[in-house]
Amino acid sequence: MLTILTFFPVVGALIILALKLFKKETDLLIKQLAVGFSVATFLLSLLVLAQFDMAVSGLQMVNRAAWIPSWGISYLMGVDGLSILMVLLTTFISMLAIASSWTAITTQVKSYYVFMLLLEAGMLGVFLAQDLFLFYIFWEFTLIPMYFLIGIWGGKNRIYASIKFFLYTMAGSLLMLLAILYMGITNGTFALPDLIAGREAFAAAQNWLFIGFAIAFAIKVPLFPFHSWLPDAHTEAPTAGSIILAGVLLKMGTYGFMRFNLPLFPEASYQFAPTIAVLAIIGIIYGAIVSFAQKDVKKLVAYSSISHLGFVMLGIFALNEAGLQGAILQGVNHGLSTGALFFLVGVIYEQRHTRMMADFGGLWKVMPVFAVTSLIVTLSSMGLPGLNGFVGEFTILLGSMGSTALGTRPWIYTAFATTGVILAAVYLLWMYQNVFMGPLDKEENKKLRDMNGGELAIMLSFLLFIFWIGIAPSAYFLLMDSTVAKLVAHVMAAATVAMP
Repeated sequence: MLTILTFFPVVGALIILALKLFKKETDLLIKQLAVGFSVATFLLSLLVLAQFDMAVSGLQMVNRAAWIPSWGISYLMGVDGLSILMVLLTTFISMLAIASSWTAITTQVKSYYVFMLLLEAGMLGVFLAQDLFLFYIFWEFTLIPMYFLIGIWGGKNRIYASIKFFLYTMAGSLLMLLAILYMGITNGTFALPDLIAGREAFAAAQNWLFIGFAIAFAIKVPLFPFHSWLPDAHTEAPTAGSIILAGVLLKMGTYGFMRFNLPLFPEASYQFAPTIAVLAIIGIIYGAIVSFAQKDVKKLVAYSSISHLGFVMLGIFALNEAGLQGAILQGVNHGLSTGALFFLVGVIYEQRHTRMMADFGGLWKVMPVFAVTSLIVTLSSMGLPGLNGFVGEFTILLGSMGSTALGTRPWIYTAFATTGVILAAVYLLWMYQNVFMGPLDKEENKKLRDMNGGELAIMLSFLLFIFWIGIAPSAYFLLMDSTVAKLVAHVMAAATVAMP
């Protein structure tokens, strides 16, 4: 089932490539096929969810086959509480991103949708692969479609942004590759469950191995000070590229910390927790302050991602159940809220071809539906109670406040992190004020149309989950509860033995 889910978008990409052979290639048919395959992939992920047993803490629906047995490499796929929500987020965000490209992409349409479908397959592989060799292939593969999506369909500085994105991520990944090779050779296997069981074989080098993985994942998050590629990539990417980048690709970094760093190097995770928590808090405050200085709406949303992902990192390295569950859920929340914000920026950019706040003002009068949906998403991103952002941030702060991994005074971390919530309200409401409120004094803005049916359908899809998670989040916590409890017990047991 997991293999079918992962490679189903690839089938769609191959069919689109084959259309020319049958002389049936039209832009409309390509778009219909791409949207159809993305919807079908989302439905397949719902089938995986239907088969998922919340009471089981280990891997489910495991698909294992010998691949290169002489090197200890296997094809191993599985899903558990750490990855089930990431899989659902990937298929949902990809579906909406592909649908949102319907009118925005007019050149090289076939190549664009092929890259989008291949990117979806790569991201699903990252969240489902349980062999480090297989994981690394999927991890690096996602760079290729994203590089071309930014480099071909991006803004005026797209070449610079795409190369910077590629080089940053590739450079960090090489350190992870060295760590993977060391562990695989030491244990004679690259299968993650076997490496966790036999981690004593590389326990002496675990601090260095932790750093090798951590740098790769910190760049992807991006954790301060590895963040400088993100604003350029976000700003220059096409709308759908920004939605996927914020919605899913950044979560590959936070997922990597939970999937690999914590279970493979529990003592090192405990030891480095305060350091990473400090970097996370710097990111929270720095991202918020820099967001306030932006004049480009898209750049403001891009810098806000650095701030919001800082909360996720703080939750992970609280190393308790509340922190980890909050981190996973806040990853989903960020994907929904920031993905929706990038979509809204794309809607207005298609009409005005500018993203500068100074070029807007008073849009509420001519685009009331657009203004209302934008207000809900802005409040969601701020963490207003009743919407999704509040649930994730509250749970993370709860986890950090009660964390033993953050020393004897964890409340200090919580207090500094809380300032990020206040700063988020400042820069997001300031952005909303500039774009939507005030006088409608520019002639170009008076001619703007409100959201059409397709745009509203995409927006309502985002809003459904924004309200659902905000009002009734228990179903989401239940999906990860048993897996997170097992992971926390594993890390703390190892840390207790190692620490005096």
